[in-house]
Amino acid sequence: MIKNIIFDFGGVIFNIDFKRTFEAFEKLGYKDFKEMYSQYQADPLFQDLETGKITDKEFYSRLSAMLPNPSSNEQLKNAWNALLISYRKESLDFLITLKNDYNLYLLSNTNAIHYDHFSKQLSKETNYHKLEDFFIKAWYSHKIHRRKPAIETYEFVLNDAGIKAAETLFIDDSHSNLPNAEKAGIKTHLLKPGEKIEDLDYNSF
Repeated sequence: MIKNIIFDFGGVIFNIDFKRTFEAFEKLGYKDFKEMYSQYQADPLFQDLETGKITDKEFYSRLSAMLPNPSSNEQLKNAWNALLISYRKESLDFLITLKNDYNLYLLSNTNAIHYDHFSKQLSKETNYHKLEDFFIKAWYSHKIHRRKPAIETYEFVLNDAGIKAAETLFIDDSHSNLPNAEKAGIKTHLLKPGEKIEDLDYNSF
């Protein structure tokens, strides 16, 4: 029986479009940014940012060194944040109802730059003020110094929350994040394009 649900953030309760960031960096003169970012699993720059090993300024400095043209930190920040579109308001409203029946949690691979942006975006776009209000706990990779899909990340959140894997459902829009969650004993659901969390039958898991 499912008692706990862990949600991903981007692509699940928040709309994102990586193409917007690729295009923004192209305008800054970096034509190969898409290729580099697509391979970021192996690039220490992005992993270091997402696990909180480097500061925003260090990220901008290292990123700027890769660009053919000089760019200000503000330009880099705007390009980096371009992928962040909007909250799925209906999904947020649904979470308020769902939390009456389940223990809700959030687990996101993100970084301090994006976190600052989408945290401010919440109160601007909706009547809500803090993402943490929807969840018992929210884990952000740059704060816990761990990323999906490492199995240690799932083991960490289970232990930190004091919940049982067999009673937990994890919902993510990236298939690569699911196998290790399943190895940790967590039930999973891949949120497909066009599918919304409010469309799911939670009693079926």
